[in-house]
Amino acid sequence: MKKFDTRTYNVSDFVEWEARDQLELSPDFQRRSVWSQKAKSYLIDTIVRGKPIPKLLITQEIQDRRNIRVVVDGQQRLRAILEYVAGEFPISRAHSREFAGRRFDRLPDQVQTELMKYEIGVDLLYDLPYRDILDIFARLNTYTVKLNGQELLNAKYVGYFKQLVYELGYRYVDYWIAGKVVTKSQVTRMVEAELSSDLVVSIVDGVQTNKNIEQFYRKYEEDFDNVDDVDDKFNSIMSYIGAVFPAAELSNTNWSRIHLFYTLFTVVGHSLYGLGNLEDAPRPNLTAKNVGKVRVILDNISALYDEYTEDRVAEEAVPKRWADFIQRSRRATTDTGARIGRARFVCEELEKALN
Repeated sequence: MKKFDTRTYNVSDFVEWEARDQLELSPDFQRRSVWSQKAKSYLIDTIVRGKPIPKLLITQEIQDRRNIRVVVDGQQRLRAILEYVAGEFPISRAHSREFAGRRFDRLPDQVQTELMKYEIGVDLLYDLPYRDILDIFARLNTYTVKLNGQELLNAKYVGYFKQLVYELGYRYVDYWIAGKVVTKSQVTRMVEAELSSDLVVSIVDGVQTNKNIEQFYRKYEEDFDNVDDVDDKFNSIMSYIGAVFPAAELSNTNWSRIHLFYTLFTVVGHSLYGLGNLEDAPRPNLTAKNVGKVRVILDNISALYDEYTEDRVAEEAVPKRWADFIQRSRRATTDTGARIGRARFVCEELEKALN
């Protein structure tokens, strides 16, 4: 038998209940409030943008002839909303340039009104004994898939670096899926965000292992002075790649392999801007006028890779430079040395063919 009812309440309802002491945010089985100010700002920005947030789970009980609403699940979300309306923290620039630094009372009147009218979904439990509420809370926290590395980063950080790389991931995910760099099933586990993070690091701090990614989430959590410049460079690199390889055509080459796409991105990035750890690699002159020629060179590299890795080709018949490139493309593909070696090889091949 169903023991809950689904309803919606406005933010103003919760503000009113809080003012009347009819809202209990810290029942015994809930974790204490641990959200950072950045996490709270991210939630408020979600609401201001009119995007949905997860439902709350609430039960009601009568205390001294008053209807008290007890938050079973979602107290940190609700606490952040109430604190923002009370003016306790501003929206971060990492989440909104339009309303950066603004507390609730400094928002435009219309935005304040819309925020107070924002509807929050609620599963309202019927009058249940404490033991049943504990059981429900335990069940809610049981059906979760173990988080992978990127999902853990998503849960832990909400600042400037995360906002940039997630926005870039959303921007180019269709291209990456159509180009078979990532799959839709991988995207459900945030692989596009992992890829965009890895690529942004190459712009910010040079070609390196992906094991260093978290330090950039941490470093640029509170501030990221050149975020616009990095955004522009990323877009320019992807624009050039898109001009060379429309997505459907990329999917038919070895460049669609995620570790070789990283190489392609860093080669184009180094050619256009110069990337760290590739200082001794040539910077081929990539322009809009030689896109076609660059495509021919890259197609040739992909084709020779296939030819040299066929079973019938004897190992001694493969030129040493190519053997090294192939080895770096097959083993320890995300290590710093392998990534630098692959990028240097492709830069040299482009430089030689373009001159």
